[in-house]
Amino acid sequence: MTKLKRNIWQNISPMKLILGGYCAIILIGTLLLALPAATRGPGGTALSDCFFTATSATCVTGLVRFDTFTHWTVFGQLVILALIQIGGLGFMTVAISVMVIVGKRISLNQRSLMQNSISAPQLGGIVRMTKFIALGTFVIEVMGALLLSVVFIPKFGVGKGLYFSLFHSVSAFCNGGFDLMGGSSGEFSSLTGVTGGWGGAAAWYVTVVIMLLIILGGLGFFVWHDLISRKFHWKKLKLQSKMVLSVSIGLVLAGTAALLLLEWGHPLYEGLSVGERINASLFQSVSARTAGFNSVDLTGMTEGGLFVMICLMFIGGSTGSTAGGIKTTTFWILCISIFATFRRKKNIEVFGRRMEEGITRTASCVFMTYLLLTAAVSIIISAIEDLPLLTALFEAVSAMATVGLTLGVTPGLGMVSKLLLAFLMLCGRVGSITMLLAFSSDKRVTNSRLPLEKVQVG
Repeated sequence: MTKLKRNIWQNISPMKLILGGYCAIILIGTLLLALPAATRGPGGTALSDCFFTATSATCVTGLVRFDTFTHWTVFGQLVILALIQIGGLGFMTVAISVMVIVGKRISLNQRSLMQNSISAPQLGGIVRMTKFIALGTFVIEVMGALLLSVVFIPKFGVGKGLYFSLFHSVSAFCNGGFDLMGGSSGEFSSLTGVTGGWGGAAAWYVTVVIMLLIILGGLGFFVWHDLISRKFHWKKLKLQSKMVLSVSIGLVLAGTAALLLLEWGHPLYEGLSVGERINASLFQSVSARTAGFNSVDLTGMTEGGLFVMICLMFIGGSTGSTAGGIKTTTFWILCISIFATFRRKKNIEVFGRRMEEGITRTASCVFMTYLLLTAAVSIIISAIEDLPLLTALFEAVSAMATVGLTLGVTPGLGMVSKLLLAFLMLCGRVGSITMLLAFSSDKRVTNSRLPLEKVQVG
């Protein structure tokens, strides 16, 4: 019987196990949030809303039906925080970390599953990398909580201040987007109350700490490891690290400049000083890369500003990170493949290196999968909910890229729209390629090739 069970598990592909693992975590989270102890006030929360919240937390998205602080009890908030932590690290990272702590041997199948879970480039050293991820996450989140406590403890008191500091540090680093500011700044306020009512120095301090945590989480575990092992020497870094850092810096600066120019003379920045406008533009440029916090009311943003935010959300963070989106490396590969085609170059080259054949096909597959899914869901939600298409597209991209930013329409969506957004969140967290492979056939492809015929393109 034991041998039969082992064979069954071995015959299930890693992609299906990863998808099943996330679904199991969401189910457990749904049941915990459905308990009366998780909700403030009598009656509890509808199962569908518990499922949506659990999916959003596990997929580190941040789209919510209810304000996290005013609707959920401390128990419910801690369940959400645990789901964010598991979802941000990946359930396999958490599982193997526990196995390492208790001294259990890690099998080859488990190492292979871990490799697929965190998109590791090779199987060798995967346990060492898991330890690095777990320890690095713990250190960064604790440091983030200590930095935030400098402002939160004087504002909320010792107990509440420490709790708020830890919650927002974990949520920011895991790019979760959940916040507890609803009790002091109004429901669904995110960090708008911080920038609007806490004063210049405190607002700058909190937003800068949150931004640093978001960036560290979005760069990816392998980029940290490469930076530390190479002692931050640029020329010695691996190609992926160079690509991630270059694109990340470029997107932050370009997004900040675009939002500043597009929103300068419009209601969104009305009443803000020059410094506050720069801060708001920088924060939204960073947060749009899958974090989900907002320091200004996005409902007042121009269509041009919303489109910039959609583009930033769509690109997202980096492979092997807590972030979502098509990923910075995918975006870079698509861009340089265009230039390579214009220059009639056979190979894609960057930073003095040639990329492997077929990388453009994979990048195009990821891009088109994200594009088609978000477009289809946007059209359906726009038709069902009678919303402007740009608004529906903003919500859909926010879900697919596991961002969590909203124009205020998510709390009022119907059942079908909620399920569609939940599906996009799961696709975004697990990964489009993983989802496709999980549902694809396991049959081997034959080596025979069909006759060649040329087709004109463009």
